[in-house]
Amino acid sequence: MVRATVDDPVSDAPFQGGAGESGQWLVEALDPEQRQAVLAPVGPVCVLAGAGTGKTRAITHRIGHLVASGAVPSGQVLAVTFTTRAAGELRGRLRTLGADGVQARTFHAAALRQLGYFWPRIAGAALPRLVESKIALVGRAASRARLAPSRTELRDLTAEIEWAKATLLTPEQYPAAATAAGRETTHPPEVIARLYTAYEQAKREAGVLDFDDLLLLTAAVIEEHGWVAEELRSRYRHFVVDEYQDVNPLQQRLLDAWLGERDSICVVGDANQTIYSFTGASPRYLLDFPRRFPEAHVVRIVRDYRSTPQVVGLANRLVARVGTAGTRGTPGGSSAPGAQGTHGVAGAVLAAARHEPPRLVAQRPDGPAPTFTEFDSEPEEAAATARRIRALLGAGVPASEIAVLYRVNAQSEAYETAIAAAGIPYLVRGGERFFERPEVAEAVQLLRAAARSADTDRPVGLVAEVTEVFAALGWRGGDPPNGSGAQRERWENLAALVRLAEALVAADPGATLDHFVADLADRAVHQHIPTVEGVTLASLHAAKGLEWDAVFLVGLAEGTLPIIHAQTPAQIEEERRLLYVGVTRARERLALSWALARHEGGRRSRRPSRFLDGLAPRSASSAGRPAGGPAHPGVDGAGALRSRGRAAVRCRVCERPLVGQAARAGRCDGCPANIDQALFERLRAWRSARAREQSAPAFVVFTDATLMAIAEHRPTSVAELVGIPGIGQAKLDRYGEDVLALVDGREPSG
Repeated sequence: MVRATVDDPVSDAPFQGGAGESGQWLVEALDPEQRQAVLAPVGPVCVLAGAGTGKTRAITHRIGHLVASGAVPSGQVLAVTFTTRAAGELRGRLRTLGADGVQARTFHAAALRQLGYFWPRIAGAALPRLVESKIALVGRAASRARLAPSRTELRDLTAEIEWAKATLLTPEQYPAAATAAGRETTHPPEVIARLYTAYEQAKREAGVLDFDDLLLLTAAVIEEHGWVAEELRSRYRHFVVDEYQDVNPLQQRLLDAWLGERDSICVVGDANQTIYSFTGASPRYLLDFPRRFPEAHVVRIVRDYRSTPQVVGLANRLVARVGTAGTRGTPGGSSAPGAQGTHGVAGAVLAAARHEPPRLVAQRPDGPAPTFTEFDSEPEEAAATARRIRALLGAGVPASEIAVLYRVNAQSEAYETAIAAAGIPYLVRGGERFFERPEVAEAVQLLRAAARSADTDRPVGLVAEVTEVFAALGWRGGDPPNGSGAQRERWENLAALVRLAEALVAADPGATLDHFVADLADRAVHQHIPTVEGVTLASLHAAKGLEWDAVFLVGLAEGTLPIIHAQTPAQIEEERRLLYVGVTRARERLALSWALARHEGGRRSRRPSRFLDGLAPRSASSAGRPAGGPAHPGVDGAGALRSRGRAAVRCRVCERPLVGQAARAGRCDGCPANIDQALFERLRAWRSARAREQSAPAFVVFTDATLMAIAEHRPTSVAELVGIPGIGQAKLDRYGEDVLALVDGREPSG
């Protein structure tokens, strides 16, 4: 057997052993539950850690204690997580705890390092090139499959292939599994299976690998070559997995290959924060951990150090209501086809719902109560949010400690407009990466040049050197420019780099420009971005793992949260968990709001999210409705939410109660239709034009039945539009604005 050595490419740290200190100091500052997690013996450990409970502190102190006590040499520990940012945070904390020999990586980074080491010895050749994006290859495969998808469709098709690979499906298995899981796709499952086959062929011909192949090949190499398994397992004897509720079947297969028959593994997760099942992630591995390892130590960490008791109380009430209102809009609460999902995802989610949800225990002092506000329209909701942000800024809350969170990215436009009009700087999370922004890339390039320069006529001190370099970019210190345009954003980005230099000097007074450039390079690799002074706009998915002093949860209306295409009980409960994630991002201030209409003066036909039933106080405020005006269904005269059930949907013609597809169509099958023929013809002409642009049949855009339903409903909001059969999230994103414009008598902007 070939054993790993000090310069083993599988690891970038020396193989360390020995007992060292007892590590008692690592448990002294922890709470009782965190201490249990740290002191649990080597072997299977499952840490169920709620939001804001210090899970990263617990697992890093556990690793540090294992190393300091000599129970596990640091070089034999592999900690894996899902993002480079989280892996970087783990490494940083472990370094301060004296456990810098521990490997902390993402699944993909660990697999790439291992496969790059073993592959030449197995195949006699270098590892094939890794492609960072599948888009180009999927486009080539689409041409072979005689498809002509638009750019948006290409992205959706790529995501579908990624889901198939993450759930270990072959092209032959995909159609049945996609149908069972209720996947919403732009093309029939059989067509996507054909595309999947063509994609794999195009990839082989190009001699490249994608990121999913990294995990699959690494697992296969370990499974098929005993000497590889022996070498890896002798190197890594203890594993830690962060955010274990987000693991998918492919990642679990790799983890199983690493482990073999051993059980020295610690997993950390929170089933209440499972929000990525649409990508293949499944909480079943976390929930079934004690069943797989009957001797496992299970520790619940429940003390919340992030949020005030008022925010924590709302979060507890939200998860305590799991299953109470989850099937509104799904007649009788029956599960739709695919309710059990694939690989038991839905079953695991529902099993989690049957467990007693852990109640978080707030540790912070009291703060203001969360607010619930109803508005007549989205523009009014956005304008009021901007005014409240302006008030917070005036009270001394930094812009970087304020966030506006929404369900879908399309909602950001109204808030970008309102916040910019108020002269407030903002940034949209999930857009361009910080270190790829032009001014940041240029600044880093100038810093590198200055570090290489032999010029001795420099100002004294790192911060002064950085400031002088940035002067060449026109940057000056002091107050930022007024407004929130490109000039303000550029200033804020450079100011963030200056603050990084100041932080480096505070930690190491002797830091030089060389040190700073190296630190920036490491941050760029791991996407460890600095704080930029601006209000954050982000989707609820993008907000996971982050926190702010003040959070605005906006657009909380039926059809948006839960999103209209969430139909099964499992899908509805995942939408509830998205709201839970949003609530638990707030440290002190939390505002929840919704609008009854999309446009000012539009029909107020929306309802507040079912998840707010029973949560808002009787004094919940109502804004934007004329005094004494009629209350919206589900809101009493004072604007407070009613907790009782909704009235049945009735036919607009005969007023009989409706269920199933008739409820979605809004009338009985036998009742006469009321189609706006002129609108129907406009829709058909528009559909023909879009189909020609995409070189696709007209029905790929919308079927005649869907166009007729639009012409009959005449929807005026996103919530109304997605309530029409045939319009899911993908088609809403692609065609929603066009359709609403046509209904309103305007020309589509696109």
